[in-house]
Amino acid sequence: MYENLKMKNSKSLPITEWSLDDRPREKLLLKGNAALSDTELLAILIGSGSRNESAVALSKRILQTNNHNLNQLARLTIADLQKFKGIGQAKAVTIVAALELGRRRRLEKALEKPKITSSKAVFELMQPVIGDLSHEEFWVVYLNNSNKVIAKVQMSKGGLTGTLVDTRLIYKKAIEVSATGIILCHNHPSEKLQPSQSDKDITQKIKAAGKVMDISVLDHLIITEKAYFSFADEGILV
Repeated sequence: MYENLKMKNSKSLPITEWSLDDRPREKLLLKGNAALSDTELLAILIGSGSRNESAVALSKRILQTNNHNLNQLARLTIADLQKFKGIGQAKAVTIVAALELGRRRRLEKALEKPKITSSKAVFELMQPVIGDLSHEEFWVVYLNNSNKVIAKVQMSKGGLTGTLVDTRLIYKKAIEVSATGIILCHNHPSEKLQPSQSDKDITQKIKAAGKVMDISVLDHLIITEKAYFSFADEGILV
C-alpha cells in the first residue's frame, strides 16, 4: 500500500493523473499563459514524457542542461535535442519551430517604427544605446513626416567637435531614407547634463544646414545613464 502511495505522489506518473494545478495545459487554460514557468511551457510542447519520466520532469532536465537559458536552448539543433532520452524527431522539431517563432516575433518587434511624441520617448529609445557608455558618441535619429523613426545612426565616436561630426554625412543619410526631421543625440559619460558651448555650436551648424534642404532639427538630447537634457524642452533650439 505504501509503495502505491509513493508511486502516486511521484512525478513519473502521467500528467493526466496529477492534480489540476500541476497540469500545464489545464493551468494555462485556468490561469493564463503568464502563470506558467518555462518548464511548464516546454512540457506542453513536448506533450508526453516516457514511462519513467513525465513531460515536466523531462523539460526541467532539458532546461537545467542549458542553464535555464532559452537563448542557449534555441541554439540546439534537432540532433542535439534528440540526445535527450524521451525526445524523438517529432518533439525536437516542435521545440525548434516554437523557438524560431519566438525569435521571429522579437525581430518583428525590433523592426517596428516607434513614434516620437516627446523628448522622453527619444531618451527611452537612445538611453539603452549610449546611456551607459564610458566614451562619448554622437547619433542622429531620422524621422518621417509622421514622426516615426526610420533609422538611428552613429555619426561619431570619442568626442563631439565640428571636425568629428560631419554635417554632410548627416544629411546624406537623411536624403537616402527620405527623412523630414532629425533629432541629434549624444551622451555625457561625466553625467553632467548641461550643454557645453561646443554642443550649442554644432547644433546650430547642423540646424542651419538643414534649412537649406527643408529638413528640420527637432531636438538635441544630451543623455546620461539616468537622465537627459533636451534643447527643445529648454527653449534653446533657436
